Amino acid sequence: MRAECGPGGGVHACPCCGYLTVGERGVYEICPVCFWEDDGQDDHDANVVRGGPNGRLSLTVARLNFDLHGACEEAHIHNVRPPEPDEIPPGGSARPLPEDAKVKRVKRMRY
Repeated sequence: MRAECGPGGGVHACPCCGYLTVGERGVYEICPVCFWEDDGQDDHDANVVRGGPNGRLSLTVARLNFDLHGACEEAHIHNVRPPEPDEIPPGGSARPLPEDAKVKRVKRMRY
């Protein structure tokens, strides 16, 4: 799983944006930075559309949306805020965009 604990050990990385905003994984907390509702989905099933709290979004699409719009879905940009300094993971980077996702994003933007 992608989840990692923050410096205090009690906060986990949001599976969508990567910021340390989730108190407990899989209990349907909504991340204030990207508005993803954490239903436990992670890297192993990121391409699956589960329905449920995140509707028609897979985690992969939500991550791409966050990279493009700053929210898991463009319609939710009014519900998000920038990360607080203590929500930025050690090392300073939340979640680097994988190279294959960059290619998919560029292809999608062309059409």
